[in-house]
Amino acid sequence: MLTYVIIVLAIAAVGGLFLASKIFSGQLAPWPLSIVHALLGATGLIMLIMVVLEGSGSGSLTAALALLVIAALGGFYLASIHAKGNVAPKNIVIIHAGVAVAGFLTLLSVLL
Repeated sequence: MLTYVIIVLAIAAVGGLFLASKIFSGQLAPWPLSIVHALLGATGLIMLIMVVLEGSGSGSLTAALALLVIAALGGFYLASIHAKGNVAPKNIVIIHAGVAVAGFLTLLSVLL
């Protein structure tokens, strides 16, 4: 199941790269892709929670979950800015992406 979590989150990350490129060019990110990105991230997060709740998780797995929950909270904040029709601040996008990448790499280290 952990492999599927990583696949889902990797696809979400690709969408996140495109969204970030729009923001860094000063444009609003497209809503449909933002929603798909959020849904994939949430799906991966729920799947990861299920893995952790099964009890088969290590400390690294729990740390990855914590980082990804923090990234999700940042994503909610970014979505609230987007909903108001504003382009998100670049520093918040960098923090969101950085925490998400750290969580993803921590998760990947558990698999490898």
